Amino acid sequence: GHGNGNGNGSNDGIGIGVNYAIPVRIMRVDELQYHVPPRLGMPDVQLGLPRDRPIRNVVERLRGIAPHLYIEGSMRGILTLRIDSDGASIRTSFDKLIPIHEDCKSSQSRARARSQEEIEPTEQGQGQGGTTTTTAATQQRSQTQKEHVKCTLKVDSKKLHACLHWQATLGIRDISSAVLCMFENEMLVLDVTLNPEIGRFMYYMPVHYISTDDMDATFD
Repeated sequence: GHGNGNGNGSNDGIGIGVNYAIPVRIMRVDELQYHVPPRLGMPDVQLGLPRDRPIRNVVERLRGIAPHLYIEGSMRGILTLRIDSDGASIRTSFDKLIPIHEDCKSSQSRARARSQEEIEPTEQGQGQGGTTTTTAATQQRSQTQKEHVKCTLKVDSKKLHACLHWQATLGIRDISSAVLCMFENEMLVLDVTLNPEIGRFMYYMPVHYISTDDMDATFD
């Protein structure tokens, strides 16, 4: 950058101009497919990260112990970080997170549950006030299924730590929201919206495949 004055030796009317030279590379059309965001369906689990409890601090400690990290998210509002190595097995949980059902598979499950309520025969009983209809059992089943939705991903500890660098450089007031989107055996997406909503950035992190047998052995 550079500054310029009025040339008369006086401080009156001095203007400051700042120029930034940002190098760019012209991309060929046939390369565009390698740089666009991946096409993904609806996530299995979506959780709003707590702004006052950065998970980066935990990941920073765990990355020095194990190269891979297991992330388990539940629509009950619980996020668990876990490592398993020869010398240690450590689990750290964050509770009271906000599950986000919009554009999530759990919203489809709730829609199917509502449709099921409409076609299922209702239980009727005769009370003092006349005939009453109850769907409490169906509603309870739908609520339980919604809360039990969870997803486990296996990621590189160092890559996850790098994706959380913003938690060390930005203040709480700089962030409007941060949502962790989990796609089983497919992708981990971190969607961060700046405050006052002047922009957003997203991280797309590939995950390691976890078979059913590996899942049972790891989380027994």
